[in-house]
Amino acid sequence: MIDGKLLTEKLIRYAGKFLHMQKRDEIYFRNLLLREFKVDEPYEGDADLTFIDSLDVPDVLVAEIEKYATQKNLCEDGMQNLYSTYIMGLISPLPSKVNETFNTIKKEQGIEEACKYFYDLSIKNNYVQKTAIGRNLKWECQDGERFLEITVNLSKPEKDNKEIAKLLKAPKKAKYPACFLCKENEGFQGTLTHPARENIRTISLTMGGEPWFVQYSPYAYYNEHMIAISEAHVPMHIAGDTIDKLLDFVDFFPNYMIGSNAALPIIGGSILNHEHFQGGEHLMPMHKAPLSGMYLGYFSRKYKKVKIGVVDWYNSVIRLQSKNRKQIAALAKLIIETWSNHTDEVCGIFAETDGVKHNSLAPVCRKIGNEYVFDMILRNNITSKEYPDGVFHAHPEYHNIKKEGIGLIEAMGLFILPGRLKTQLNMIAEILCGVTAYDEKELSDPKNYLYAHRDMIKELMQVELPKKDMESAMQVVTEKVNDICKNILFNTSVYKKDEQGYKGFTRFLKACALEQKKQ
Repeated sequence: MIDGKLLTEKLIRYAGKFLHMQKRDEIYFRNLLLREFKVDEPYEGDADLTFIDSLDVPDVLVAEIEKYATQKNLCEDGMQNLYSTYIMGLISPLPSKVNETFNTIKKEQGIEEACKYFYDLSIKNNYVQKTAIGRNLKWECQDGERFLEITVNLSKPEKDNKEIAKLLKAPKKAKYPACFLCKENEGFQGTLTHPARENIRTISLTMGGEPWFVQYSPYAYYNEHMIAISEAHVPMHIAGDTIDKLLDFVDFFPNYMIGSNAALPIIGGSILNHEHFQGGEHLMPMHKAPLSGMYLGYFSRKYKKVKIGVVDWYNSVIRLQSKNRKQIAALAKLIIETWSNHTDEVCGIFAETDGVKHNSLAPVCRKIGNEYVFDMILRNNITSKEYPDGVFHAHPEYHNIKKEGIGLIEAMGLFILPGRLKTQLNMIAEILCGVTAYDEKELSDPKNYLYAHRDMIKELMQVELPKKDMESAMQVVTEKVNDICKNILFNTSVYKKDEQGYKGFTRFLKACALEQKKQ
């Protein structure tokens, strides 16, 4: 049995060590916890609690809270996670205190130290669940001068493009909070369908003259994965004010990159009904990609202080770089406006059909020293009879690996693959090396767990393994996944890597009043 009195002392010590609880407040919080744990007096004795001082994460304490809650019937069965979140939020500093501390550290020690404080707090109060993140599978795929980062994420549910589109069109209901991103989540108790948020802490700032806030992502697809969120519950959009907001962000957080998903289904991420951006400390593979030699020498007569190029990347990306914020902002806005209305039938690009918009883009901003850098990723979500899930989306032959929308993070070269693949890829490797018998008829049964992979397995069965063992088989399977991820990004490219695509991209650059220097 868990001792509620001793658990209280453990939490008080943990909060003092990692959650900035002041000595003066210990009696107050001890009494709050005793009340929550239904005990009427504190622990007496000299228990050794020094082990708490070396905890990297609060997992052991969270497990004790949930076990104690079950033993004492402090919450309904299945709600233990919500209860532990409440307790961790209870012993965390108030949002106002977090903001005060963050801004003080930023002023006195710099933004990197302020972010270190905020990120560490988000881990230590169990909002960013570091242990679960560590279980994700991760590897890199080198491809000449380019590379991809691939993860099998075990905490993110796989979403269907049609479900995402319905969310955007759904009538607003009287729901509180209105969505998972709203400011009103701060302190929200949660339900079985809406996660508890008592332990979330956010930092307020102004972007584009509007109130915004930032928080770290509990999924943390990469290091210090930050989300910037509008305080207003308004839909995603890409326009001139988007550029101003991104620039304000990197002026506040020059140590982080920031980007916006394209604001349309299929190409726009999973949450389109609340304006938000994705950022963080991590530089994506796209950021490290060089400029394409085919498009070198572009310039603007009007915005002479902006360097312009096309990135040697799988999809279609224009890179702008300048120390002059005003000029780079104006050119980025021009590209957004021009692309919004740009149609190129030869390349299958239609700005709209029957009044439905298809063109959008994902702008990504960062700073290198005192220079601003924008990567403008051109996107289009048109569908066809051949490609009902999206012409510039992962094609059907790759849906066994990735079917949901290819949003900002994947477009930048970090693939977040569904958790089901951890088991499925291992099962496929077992078939390839003979641990499990290959049965084509059995795999053709829609009820078979590997049904979606049947064609890929049939193809891989023709590959000669270096050795008939699991290691060799997993290498073959991994290389196949790598190729599929590269091909998916090629699918998303609105201008293909051929002569027709080159001519089409050149036409668009010209439509933006960009010129190429004569050789």
